[in-house]
Amino acid sequence: MLTQSGTAESLPMDLPDIPSPCIAVCQLDPETRMCKGCLRTPREIARWAYADNAEKYAILQELRARRRALGITSEADSRPRRRAMNRGAA
Repeated sequence: MLTQSGTAESLPMDLPDIPSPCIAVCQLDPETRMCKGCLRTPREIARWAYADNAEKYAILQELRARRRALGITSEADSRPRRRAMNRGAA
């Protein structure tokens, strides 16, 4: 896919395998039914090994929204995005 400036932009499925968001705090919260460490649901945890990069990317976006809704910050959330870097922004 080309950006407006004519440069190639990688799509999630074009990238190398996306690593698991697991942070080795593997406990399901009995009330929310989400992992206390990574905030994934049991279904998302089970799907991860079989998911393609597009599905993994969708899960990561959902996790980001969950962290924000809970007021939890992640170092990954504050990294500059590639699109912003391609435009010259930091």
